[in-house]
Amino acid sequence: MPRNRVDIAIVGGGLVGASLACALAPLIERHGLRVAVIEAAPLNATQPTTYQPSFDARASAIAQGSRRHFERLGVWASMAERATPIRQIHVSERGRFGATRLTADEFHLDALGYVIPNAWMGRVLHAGLESLPLTWHCPARVDDITPIADGHRLTLSDGACLEAGLTVLADGGRSGLKERLGIDSQAQSYEQHALIANVEIGRDHAGVAYERFSSQGPMALLPLAGRRMALVWTHAKVPREETLGWSDDECLRRLQEAFGDRLGRFRRIGHRDAYPLSLVTANEPVRPHLAIMGNAAHSLHPVAGQGFNLALRGVMDLVTALEVGLARGQAIGGASLLGDFEARRAADRRNVIRFSDGLIRLFGIEHAAFSHLRAAGLVGLNIVSPLRRTLARRAMGLER
Repeated sequence: MPRNRVDIAIVGGGLVGASLACALAPLIERHGLRVAVIEAAPLNATQPTTYQPSFDARASAIAQGSRRHFERLGVWASMAERATPIRQIHVSERGRFGATRLTADEFHLDALGYVIPNAWMGRVLHAGLESLPLTWHCPARVDDITPIADGHRLTLSDGACLEAGLTVLADGGRSGLKERLGIDSQAQSYEQHALIANVEIGRDHAGVAYERFSSQGPMALLPLAGRRMALVWTHAKVPREETLGWSDDECLRRLQEAFGDRLGRFRRIGHRDAYPLSLVTANEPVRPHLAIMGNAAHSLHPVAGQGFNLALRGVMDLVTALEVGLARGQAIGGASLLGDFEARRAADRRNVIRFSDGLIRLFGIEHAAFSHLRAAGLVGLNIVSPLRRTLARRAMGLER
């Protein structure tokens, strides 16, 4: 089988892999890097010429810091066409007095973040890749991955064989490639599942995102275009099969009871999905000639919406490390280069995990005294502006 040598092989052409390929554009131009992208799902095969989002289109919360990264990649202007700004974040606990409110105005920003349909983000990123001299293997999967002296050999289902100086696993962990390489993960179940759906509301959301904590777990409602919101509803005491088995009317009734009338009546709920929640972290995010990114490296609780934003910062840090390494004459994928990259990533990843995991554990304590303390803390946080602003800037990806 003929072997093709590439500098970087990106396994996964989804949001993380496509973002990385876009971010590599300056290095491809200046250094002539050879980059291959391997994606198992066919791209653009069923997409219409004009973008028509469905009611059920899934979306992600994009932090202000991620917007700035997308601006650097030259794709933000197109992404903004379908972005719904988050102008305020309202944090509360069900049945308790007190709330914390964060507004874009106090940070002199047009928005704290944005909610963008995943399909639109993917379309924009892939359009940005059309002019780059990338080698696409799509649809194709990696059937075998073998370490070699100066990288990895990847045998693909389309018959190709690649030898890569740096292999980036950005496939969400679905392929099992990291396990085949002997890389284990630490996994800790939250004993919860998240119900995901879009809902139609009775009042204008005015760009407000809600994070509401309860004994079941957190509930997030994120603003979408029109009178729609993206719902992420955590359940700890009701089995996944039961929540998916509710009729639409029953689900709306329970949602109304859990959230209240701040958004008027919930009028419609779209297709529902549910998935178990765990904290998963790869034990070796990097090895010589290998980097693991996105959900393949870390899977977080969806509270505060940090997962993709953390992954995007990893993308930008990796490209910075590659740029510095090339300037120093280091081999792509070398242990020193990737060690420097991981040293930078470790603190950010640790802080985000500590923040999201800590919120779940703090609000999961069912004790009257803790409930009163949490309520007092939300009130105090709303009053003490410097602390609130520091936490908010970290959540927006503007500080680490």
